[in-house]
Amino acid sequence: MLTFIKHRELEQSYQQFNFEDFMQLNGQIFRALENRKTQCIASSANTYFIKQHLGIGWKEIFKNLFSLRLPVVSAENEYRAIGLLAQLNIPTLKVVAYGKKGLNPASLKSFIMTEALQDIVSLEDLCRTWPVQAPTFTFKQALIKELARIASLIHQHGLNHRDFYLCHFLLRLDNLPKVKLHVIDLHRAQIRKKIPRRWIIKDLAGLYFSSLAIGLTQRDLLRFIQCYTQCSFRTIQSSGMSFWLKVKERGDKLYKTHLSKGC
Repeated sequence: MLTFIKHRELEQSYQQFNFEDFMQLNGQIFRALENRKTQCIASSANTYFIKQHLGIGWKEIFKNLFSLRLPVVSAENEYRAIGLLAQLNIPTLKVVAYGKKGLNPASLKSFIMTEALQDIVSLEDLCRTWPVQAPTFTFKQALIKELARIASLIHQHGLNHRDFYLCHFLLRLDNLPKVKLHVIDLHRAQIRKKIPRRWIIKDLAGLYFSSLAIGLTQRDLLRFIQCYTQCSFRTIQSSGMSFWLKVKERGDKLYKTHLSKGC
């Protein structure tokens, strides 16, 4: 079975490509694993990123299943997640081509090609200097509110990211002082009618963990919680604190593991 889509935004030279042509593209390698490769493809007119999935094998599938994790067998997860974010008007990557070939989940081949974002910085890089060079109150407040809005909206609509860290939010520099964040790296995202509580905790704990070293205050964290829940602090204290304590517990554990590895 073959699913193959090319969008009008794709430049003419690539419009002639078939599925195998896209799978054989070579450019600047950003990440290479045994069964997945991410590359930057530059032409005279545009720059793209292509993520090629080469089949993960039954060993990896069973390894994930035995660990109670759904294996990522193709680029379809990312394609569907980007589509949902677009429906929700959450900035993300723009897909210009997508393809999937095969029926056997262990040997599926697939790719997703997106336009490269220009004039951006990841929040991980942006916030790294905050402990010694604090941002303005207005800017920090706007970032926290937008992060909380995006997190709440995707969770309400059944999407959990699974790699929900500051590095996967890109700030548009050409749009400042307005805060516009693009959500990226959605290849492990899951979509369902209702997200199990543990997966929401995992997402929020990842975001909390990745912000622990940037000098946020308790007031900053509370502002995020209030924006995420759209509840007063009194309501959160009376009915929701156990949830946020679990988020904190998991995030702190991730941070300790991170430090123990010397990262």
